[in-house]
Order: sequence, then structure tokens, then C-alpha cells
Amino acid sequence: MGRDVSPVRIEAWSEQDFGLLHAVNAPELMEHLGGPETEEQLLKRHQRYVDLSADRTGAGRMFRIVLEPAGVPVGVIGFWEQTWDGIRVYETGWTVLGGFQGRGVATAATAAVVERARAADKHRYLHAFPSVDNAASNAVCRKAGFELLGERDFEYPPGNPLRTNDWRLDLKGLRREGPTP
Repeated sequence: MGRDVSPVRIEAWSEQDFGLLHAVNAPELMEHLGGPETEEQLLKRHQRYVDLSADRTGAGRMFRIVLEPAGVPVGVIGFWEQTWDGIRVYETGWTVLGGFQGRGVATAATAAVVERARAADKHRYLHAFPSVDNAASNAVCRKAGFELLGERDFEYPPGNPLRTNDWRLDLKGLRREGPTP
């Protein structure tokens, strides 16, 4: 990895991570995702994350992003099953707390999630769908080795139209040594 990338580890999401989910629900972090969720929506999301992380069928996993060496939780990342254009794939997404952005945290965590999705050995492709206006997340996809397939209309959350980029990474393809500069 490049010298500007902070070392991170990803740890399985747990019941104790609700406070982190609350922290990443800030308006400035949810700008490209339809805005902050209500307390009820957050509780449901947290339970989905806990359930997904306990699942051992290969349906995916959710993780907290931990900054090293301090061991501080700084974000959320995961992968989950999705049907896209009639094909079962994994989808990924992440959020990094504002004070830790711009350090390569999301790129390093995405590289770790790619390896976890590969290890699950269930689907060929991992997709990410950042808003076309989210320059930082689109840069993460590029640096992590995803291929840009083009723009797509998406609805997230339901009822909120969103123009996204469709980024795809071939999990069965050659393994990369790390993000590209």
C-alpha cells in the first residue's frame, strides 16, 4: 500500500457497535445516501449488521474499521448478497468518520473486504455503487482495483432516486498486490 494509507484492520460487527453506527449516521456522512436515518431505522440496520456478521452461509459480513495502532473504531464496511442484472453478486459499501477521511482508511478497509469476499468463494463479482457525486468513494473504488462499468439509476434508500457509478471487481480474477496509486 502507498505510504499515505493508514493501517487498519476489520473486525466482525457486534452488538456493541451501535454507537459507531450512530456516529456514522451524521448528516455530512449520509449526504450521498438520502440523509440520516431515524433511530428506529438505525436499530433495524444494526440488527441486520449483527445478523449478517453471525451468518456463516457466505451471505456476507459487516465489519467495524479499526485504525491501527490505536485500536480506534473509525468506520463501517461490509459486503452482502445482491441480485444485479439477474446475477447473484456481492455488493460492498463503507462509511468512515469525518475526522479520519483522507488517510486511505476506506481504501485499506476495502482491500481487506475484497479478501474476505474472495475467501467466501461464493460469487464471482463484488460491486460498489457510490453516487456519481461522491468523488471520495469513487476514488476508493478506482484505487482498490474496481472496473467502472458506467452510470446507473439506483434507489437508495427506497423512494430516493440516486445516480450511481457501477464499479465491479472480479473476485475470481488475478489477485492484486494492493491498491493502485
